[in-house]
Formats: sequence, C-alpha cells, structure tokens
Amino acid sequence: MTEFPPPDFSGRITRSFARQAAMRLIGAELTRVEHGTVEIELPFDEKLTQQHGILHAGIISAALDTACGYAAYSVIDACASILTIEFKVNLLSQGRGERFLFRGEVTKPGSTIIVADGRAYAVGDGPAKLIASMTGTMMVVRDREGIAG
Repeated sequence: MTEFPPPDFSGRITRSFARQAAMRLIGAELTRVEHGTVEIELPFDEKLTQQHGILHAGIISAALDTACGYAAYSVIDACASILTIEFKVNLLSQGRGERFLFRGEVTKPGSTIIVADGRAYAVGDGPAKLIASMTGTMMVVRDREGIAG
C-alpha cells in the first residue's frame, strides 16, 4: 500500500463506480471509500435471489469482487488501473437480510500484484451476520489499450 493515499483516490473510485453498469443493475451503492478499504451496500431484492429466496452466490461474489477491486484501486497511482485475476469465495451462511454490506480491504499491496480480502454481511434485526468471505488477487494495469483508471 502506498504510504500516503494517492491524490483524489476517493474521487477516482466514485467516478469509476458510477460507470459500473453491473453494480447499477443490482442496485449496489458505494458507501465507504478509504485508503485500502471500500464498502458497498445492497438492499434486498427478490430479483437477486436463487430458488430458495437467498441472495444468489453470483451476486455476493460480484459485489465482493468489486469491493476488493476498488480497495486495491485506492492504493495505486492515478495512471494505473486494476483487473481481478483470481478470487476464492467461501459462502458461510445464508444470504438473508434487509440489506447487505460488502467490505474489501487490501491485505498485501504491491506494484504489480495486490491481494485483498473481502467480507459480506447480512444486515437486519440484530447484529450483522457474516455470510461470505473472499480472497482476491488483483493485477495493476498500466498502458493497456482500452483499460484506463
């Protein structure tokens, strides 16, 4: 992780997230942007469930990947971008709740490869419940046609 936050990393993440058609499609909101940490929230929507009425694993994975990717994006310079090259998701509990919180945090920064960990929580009555965890590997991309910060 860079010792100091890159200039305007929060603004770059906010503008980039606004271009994320997939996150807009599922109703996700960017709710926290800090150096090395990003949170995304999602209200429950029956359209995002699987056959048992539980938040679909694909939705959980997509939101965790996005949170971890932007956490990585928060620690790189403005001329670079991030692409996920690998991730593993553990589904720990049923995705039932009124809202869901997806937190991505940089675990191991680097100039070429960044590792981030994510946690997904179901929020409703009572304390938030951990429903999934993720470890992802992100590649820092520079000077690649069609991929810009």
